[in-house]
Amino acid sequence: MFLDKNDLGSAIYGYQVDQITEGNDDLVLQAIGAAIQEVGGYLTGASSYNVPAIFATTGSDRNSLIVAHTVTVAKWYLVELCNADIIAEQAKDRYDRAVKWLIKLSKGDVILSDLPVIPIADQEDELDTYGFGSRTKFNHE
Repeated sequence: MFLDKNDLGSAIYGYQVDQITEGNDDLVLQAIGAAIQEVGGYLTGASSYNVPAIFATTGSDRNSLIVAHTVTVAKWYLVELCNADIIAEQAKDRYDRAVKWLIKLSKGDVILSDLPVIPIADQEDELDTYGFGSRTKFNHE
């Protein structure tokens, strides 16, 4: 999996996660899943990125910025459940910044050269081509 509960430690303390979820790791996985879907949606907007390949990476092979923003979004989904010893305004501000950055990425204003991209086919197939022209002129001779 692209993220796990331990990855959230860069944005929220473990005891806070446990307080919010009351120890229910299913809620953590749900927040992580929602964050991956949301961030993936922004990456899909930047059509050249291979989103399944990005989220298939694990460990140190993951892009650090994508991990950081996905963790921020996951934290927001957890904080929505409860405000246990967390400044909700700070979590919301960080979420808003992450979303703004992801929108820039999806528009192509920000480019991450180390993310996998969808290769462009070297040859066009028959469905991608079109023709134009006219018949040769008919002459009555």
